[in-house]
Amino acid sequence: MSSTASVGDDERLRLFLALQLPEATLDVLSRWQDEHLTTGRPVARDALHVTLAFLGSRPAAELAAIVAVLREAAAGAAPPGLEPSAWRETRSVGMVVLRDDGGEAAALAGRLHDGLARLGIYRPEARPWLPHVTVLRFRQRPRLEPPLPETGTFVPSGAAAYLSRLHPSGARYEVLERVSLNAGG
Repeated sequence: MSSTASVGDDERLRLFLALQLPEATLDVLSRWQDEHLTTGRPVARDALHVTLAFLGSRPAAELAAIVAVLREAAAGAAPPGLEPSAWRETRSVGMVVLRDDGGEAAALAGRLHDGLARLGIYRPEARPWLPHVTVLRFRQRPRLEPPLPETGTFVPSGAAAYLSRLHPSGARYEVLERVSLNAGG
C-alpha cells in the first residue's frame, strides 16, 4: 500500500472503503502471521484493514462524493472498539473476525452503506456486515486453527478510500483519501 495516490477524473477506479488499523495492532498481527500462518500467502502488513464497503470499478469523478459520504458517516461517531473473536476461512481467504464492542463499527458501516446507496453507487449486502481483517490468501483451503492474535481491544486509527490495483502477485492498495473517525464530534 502506498500513501495518497493521484488519479485523473476520466479514469475508472477499483475502490473500497475501510477502517485503518493502528500501528501497534499491525505489529501484533504481523508477528502473529509469521508465527501461525504456515501456508498460503499472508496479506502484507501495509495491506491489513477492515473493509467497510467494496465499490468495485467507479469513475474517478465520483471519488469526491464517495469521500464526502465517508466523512459524513464518520462525523460524530463514537470510537469503535474492535477485538479478535474468531478465526474463519472462506474458499480463498483466512480472516480474523472482530467483536465490535458497543456496535459502533457496525453503526458506522450502516451509515456509510445508506449514504452510498443514496448516491446510487452501492447496494448493501443482504447479510449483516462482518468486521474482520483478511490475513491470508490461498488457492486451497488449509483448514488452519490458529490461536487468536492478542491485540486486545483496539480503536481504528481512521478510515480511508482505497484504490485497488490488480497484479499477478496480488492486489496492491493505495490510499486515495484519509478520514478521521469522530471528525465532527
